Amino acid sequence: MHEIKLKAADGAGEFTAYVWEPKGTAKAGAVVLIQEIFGVNDALRATGEELAAQGFIAIAPDLFWRQKPGVNLTDKSEAEWKQAFELLNGFDQDKGVEDLKVTLAAARKLPRGNGNAGTMGFCLGGRMALLMATRSDADVNVSYYGVGLDNLAPEFDNIASPLMLHIAEKDEYFPADAQERLLDALEDNEWVDAFIYPGVQHAFARVNGVHYDARAAVIANGRTTELLAEILE
Repeated sequence: MHEIKLKAADGAGEFTAYVWEPKGTAKAGAVVLIQEIFGVNDALRATGEELAAQGFIAIAPDLFWRQKPGVNLTDKSEAEWKQAFELLNGFDQDKGVEDLKVTLAAARKLPRGNGNAGTMGFCLGGRMALLMATRSDADVNVSYYGVGLDNLAPEFDNIASPLMLHIAEKDEYFPADAQERLLDALEDNEWVDAFIYPGVQHAFARVNGVHYDARAAVIANGRTTELLAEILE
C-alpha cells in the first residue's frame, strides 16, 4: 500500500488516498473504495488488500479530511462509535461526492490502471456509492448496506451504469419499510441488481466486525468480484 495526494475540486486543500496494487506489471481496473463512518480503518484496508489480491487496483480516499485527517476507528467501543457519529454528522455528502469524483479521475490515470474505474462502498460508503451511480461516470458501483437509500429516489433516473446493492434484511439503520420503498423505486431500472441477505444485520461483511456473517459476506463478495471483473477488466 502507498499513499497519494489529491487536490480537492473546491480548492479547500489536498487529501490523502491510499492505494493497493496487484502483483505483477499488468494493467488493471481500479476500484474507488469508499469508507464507513470509521474512516479508512483497518477493516477497509483489509478490503483494499483483498481487492488487490483479486487483481484490481484499490484506492481509498480519506473522506473525513476536512474534519479530521487519518481517522481509523473500530466498531468495538462506545467511545469510537460516538466519535464516528460525530464525524458522520459533520460530513458534507455533496463535497464527499466531489472528492470521490476527483479520486475516480485519478484512478483512471494511475500508471498501473487500464482506464476503467468503479466504486465500492460500505455503510456511509454504500450511500456514497449510490450517489456516484447517479452523479458520476463510474463504470460500475457497488453498495454494501447503504443507509437512507430510499430518499435518493429522485436521482435514480440518472443511473446509467451497473449498480449492485447488498442489503441486510435485519439492518437496524435501514428498516424493512425503507428497503421496500427502495426496491419499488428501482423495480424498472435495468442497471440495478439488488440482493437482500436474510437474517443478517448491518455491516454483515465488515472484516472482523461485530455483526460479521461469513456466509452472507462470501456470497455478497463473490457477486461483487464477478461484476467488477466483468466491467473493469
